[in-house]
Amino acid sequence: MSTSVQESTNPSGSSRQAAPTAIVRQWRNAVIFTVLAVVTLVVCGLNSIEDTVVFRLSESGDAIRLGDVQLAATPTGWVLGTVTAMMAVIAWVLGTRGRKVPKWCAVVFWAAFVIAMLVWAVSHADSNSLSLPGLLGGSLTLAVPLIFGSMSGLLCERSGVVNIAIEGQLLFGAFAAAVAGSVAHNAWVGLVAAMFGAVLVSLILAIFSIKYLVNQVIVGVVVNVLVSGLTGFLYSTVLSRSNVGLNAPEHLPSFSIPFLSKIPVVGPVLFDQSVIVYLMYVVVFLIWYGLTKTRWGLRTRAVGEHPKAADTLGVKVNLLRFWNVLLAGAVAGMGGAFFTLVSVSSFNKDMTAGQGYIALAALIFGRWRPFGALFAALLFGFATNLQSVLSLLGTTVPSQFLAMLPYLVTIAAVTGLVGRSRGPAASGVPYVKE
Repeated sequence: MSTSVQESTNPSGSSRQAAPTAIVRQWRNAVIFTVLAVVTLVVCGLNSIEDTVVFRLSESGDAIRLGDVQLAATPTGWVLGTVTAMMAVIAWVLGTRGRKVPKWCAVVFWAAFVIAMLVWAVSHADSNSLSLPGLLGGSLTLAVPLIFGSMSGLLCERSGVVNIAIEGQLLFGAFAAAVAGSVAHNAWVGLVAAMFGAVLVSLILAIFSIKYLVNQVIVGVVVNVLVSGLTGFLYSTVLSRSNVGLNAPEHLPSFSIPFLSKIPVVGPVLFDQSVIVYLMYVVVFLIWYGLTKTRWGLRTRAVGEHPKAADTLGVKVNLLRFWNVLLAGAVAGMGGAFFTLVSVSSFNKDMTAGQGYIALAALIFGRWRPFGALFAALLFGFATNLQSVLSLLGTTVPSQFLAMLPYLVTIAAVTGLVGRSRGPAASGVPYVKE
C-alpha cells in the first residue's frame, strides 16, 4: 500500500498539503493472469506440435454453410500466449496504481487462454477436427439443470433463505417426472409432477428454516440426504423390479424455430432444442423481470437485504420468504424433469450426481444475478461437455484431469478466484418479529 499527497489552496491563497490518500494495490488478478500466461506459453507454445486444427462452423445439413477455420497449433499457441502475457502486464500496471482490471482486459485474457488450451488439446487428439456447433449445443444441454437449479437458489437467497437443498429438489423432481410420466404415458404430466415433487421438498426446507428457525444449511444438507435415501430405496424396491412400466416415461418434444434455427453456428445451438430449453429461456427472463421491474421483486430484494426495514413498511417477511421458497422448488423441479424426460429414458439412483451443488456455485459465480448465474451455469456446462468431447476425440490429455475440469471451475468460482462477490446481507439469517 502506498500513499499520495494532494495539495489544496485555502481562502487566503496559501497552499497546504491535504491528508495522504491511501492507494490499495490490486494484486490478485495480476498474479492469476501471470501464472496462467506462463502456463499458456509453456504448454501451448513450447509443448505444441506441428499440426493444424480444424474448427467446423457448420454441419452438412445447414442451410447456410460457413467455411472451416484452420489454425496452426504452434503459431496459435505462441500468439495467444503472448496476448495473455500482455494482459498480465496491463493487470500489473493497473494494480500498482490501485485500479481494477477493466472488463475488456479480462475478456481478452480468458478468451485467449481458453482458445489456446482448446487448440492445444485438439492438436494432441487422434482427430484434429472439432465441430463448434456440436460443442456449444452439448454445453447448453448439460447446463439446463444447472440453470434451473441456480435460478431456484437465486429466488431463495434473494429472499434471505440459503437453499442448499437444490440437489434434493432436482433429484426428487427427476424421480416424480419418471413415475408420473410413465403412469400417465404423457411427458407433460411428468413435468407437472416434477414441479410438484420439488415443491414438496421445498416445503420441508421452508417449514424448518422459516417457521422453526432451524439452521438453513443443516436443513438443506439433511433434506438432500433424505431425498437421496428415499429415492434410492424406492428405485431399488419398486422401479427396478417393476413390470408395469413405472420407469419408462416419454420424452418431452423437441422442435426448431423457423428462420432462427438457420442462423449459422448459434442457430442450431439455441433454437433447435427440447421444449425444456425454451422453458428455461422464459424462466430466466421472468425471474430477471420480476426481480428488477415489479413490486414483488422489490419486496423480495428488501427481505433479503433488510428484513426489519421491509417489515416496518408493511411487508410480511416470513410469508413472502415461504412462498418464494416454494416457487423456487417449482423452478428446480423443471430442472429435475430434464434428467428423465429429456436426457435419459429412466430414473437412476442419485442420477443428478451433485449438480445441485454446482448450480449453487454458479449462483455465487454469477453474483446472485439472473443473467450472471445463467452465464456461469453455461460455463460449467461447457467445461463438462469439453471433457467428454476431448475424450471422444482421443486426446492425450489425461482422462483424470478432464474428469476434474468441471469441478476445478466450480472450486475457482466458490473461492473467489475469478472475482469476489457478496450475497444478500440477510441470506441465511432467520427473521423473528419483535
